[in-house]
Amino acid sequence: MKTDPRTPGPRDTGHGTRRAPRRSRFTFHVSRFKPHGFTLIELMLAIGILAMVLAAIYSTWTAILRASKVGLDAAAAVQRARIAVRVLGDSLGSAEMFTVHQQRHPPGDPRSQYYAFILENGNEARLSFVARLAKSFPRSGKFGDFDVRRLTFSVEPAPPPDTGRQLVLRQYPLLLDPDSNQEAGRSGLIKDEQELPLVLAKNVVEFQIQVWDARKSDWTDEWQQANALPTLVMITLKLADNAQSQRPQEEITSLVSLPAVAVAPQWQGAIGGIPPVQPPGVNPPGVVQPPNQQPLVAPPPKFR
Repeated sequence: MKTDPRTPGPRDTGHGTRRAPRRSRFTFHVSRFKPHGFTLIELMLAIGILAMVLAAIYSTWTAILRASKVGLDAAAAVQRARIAVRVLGDSLGSAEMFTVHQQRHPPGDPRSQYYAFILENGNEARLSFVARLAKSFPRSGKFGDFDVRRLTFSVEPAPPPDTGRQLVLRQYPLLLDPDSNQEAGRSGLIKDEQELPLVLAKNVVEFQIQVWDARKSDWTDEWQQANALPTLVMITLKLADNAQSQRPQEEITSLVSLPAVAVAPQWQGAIGGIPPVQPPGVNPPGVVQPPNQQPLVAPPPKFR
């Protein structure tokens, strides 16, 4: 039998004949495309998308910071206004006045105004009076034992670089003249108060003081009785949110009742050569009443 020479015949391996291997019906094709990177257009699109995402995150973050700053500033302004009104109320509650100076010194003498209650309204509103202050009052540690001080609340323009108006407090010991050359003045006590007052409120739109006039049974913004204390004082403080605005964003009104009255000379005791007046039936200190004798009564004081 003839065989096709193209057909492989059996192979003789010495152990018998074996058939030729069959061809596989599966074929593998190698791709003719080679791997490559991103194109320039794809890179530009990716960078643009990333830039937009970063811009959105940045704008959101700045908006949060801006809103937080506005909220903190508003809260600080409200708290500062409340502190200012609280300081005014505490100081007015500690006001005091002694009428002995009015009787000893004529009206033209500056010493007759030691305890004057001064009230001025308007663009440059001012409130000045004398008070016996506690050790917890602001800047009390600076004045030591000078507990009786004259307090002056005034509205003034803010120093550069700030703008707007601010409510400030200046305080001086009662027996220390701000224009004198005493030791306390030379040490810088008066100079500090004049140049660096205590700022109570900023961006002040209006600072109004009204007192109750018992004779008119009405509130008035004028107090002509400089040597007398009013019974009621109403304080109104209006603040803006910034120095350029004239629209008040915060308004606080406080009503203060002055528990003190002017101290009469016979209550003040021995001062400046004025003998104290003893109530009837009470001997002066250190004097023993002899038997069968009426109690000693000091004569009424004579003012010069």
